[in-house]
Amino acid sequence: MEQEKANVPAKKKKSPIRFVVLVIVVLALGFFGFRKVEYAIHHETTDNAQVETQLVPVLPRVSGYIKSINVQDFDSVETNQLLVEMDDVELQTQLLQMEADYQTAIADLVNAKAALNNAVVSLSVNRGNIDINQVKLQKALSEYNRNKNLIAESAITTRQLEDSKYEYETFQKQLENSRNDLTSAQSRIDVLKAGIERAQATVKSREAQIAQQKLKISYTKIYAPQTGKLGKKNISLGQFVQAGSPLFTIVSDTTYWIVANFKENQIKKLHPGMPVNIELDAYPDLKLEGNIESLSDATGARFALLPPDNASGNFVKVTQRVPVKISIHNAGSYHDMLRAGLSAYVSVPLVN
Repeated sequence: MEQEKANVPAKKKKSPIRFVVLVIVVLALGFFGFRKVEYAIHHETTDNAQVETQLVPVLPRVSGYIKSINVQDFDSVETNQLLVEMDDVELQTQLLQMEADYQTAIADLVNAKAALNNAVVSLSVNRGNIDINQVKLQKALSEYNRNKNLIAESAITTRQLEDSKYEYETFQKQLENSRNDLTSAQSRIDVLKAGIERAQATVKSREAQIAQQKLKISYTKIYAPQTGKLGKKNISLGQFVQAGSPLFTIVSDTTYWIVANFKENQIKKLHPGMPVNIELDAYPDLKLEGNIESLSDATGARFALLPPDNASGNFVKVTQRVPVKISIHNAGSYHDMLRAGLSAYVSVPLVN
């Protein structure tokens, strides 16, 4: 019996190290899980965010052929720097024609004023003729009245009386014609004055056309509207471009912000002025800070080219996102790192 007990192997004792390790792992997982939960309770986060900046398209205001290009892809440019020059030969030729038309309009205006001066002089002559004819008529009337008295005394012949009467009637007609000439001359002056106004309007129209043409010629030189960096060029030398067609885009390298798209069930506790922590996917070790500037009054879907219409077809509820604009503190210090379109992760500490 004692021999059998001696042959039974003794049970190995379990090592406490495995248990300790297991406890440590469980505690660590619990700790980090607790931290995650606590962080989620006190923060609103999203990785649906990106860096934004001002993008200004460079557009020609006149059509024409590209004469010269003074920049290359991704060059840095300053405000009012000459970027592109277009061929202006045709516009310059049109300007010469317009200037010639302007000189013709000036000559027409001078002629209209001269015609008015002649008409004014003629008017004075007509008034003088009326005065003369009135004197002649008065003299003829006196002569006629005198002859009527003399014919009663048989001092003159009947023919003499008739001659004086004819002379009197003739001067009456001349006086009437002079007055009609005066009326016609006055009407002609009104016409000539209207002609002067029309000629003056033509001169102003020609001046406006010349000014507009010079403005078009100035548009053949395209300058940078703001400081920044160019995108890819869409033009080449000798290419014909239409007015309003994009040549390239200038990306502002001085102003940056973040647009974060939070879910609709996250925005209840968000308001302008709240601090924000920002991380860029391109620079994981870079920690940025900012503040909420504003929340959009519409979800991102409302700005889509084809907004969804939940009243048509089968409805599937999708959580909507609301764009939130976030300013970046000391954005100028990260000038060489920030790029429009970079993905970002943002978290907003919630204030109880």
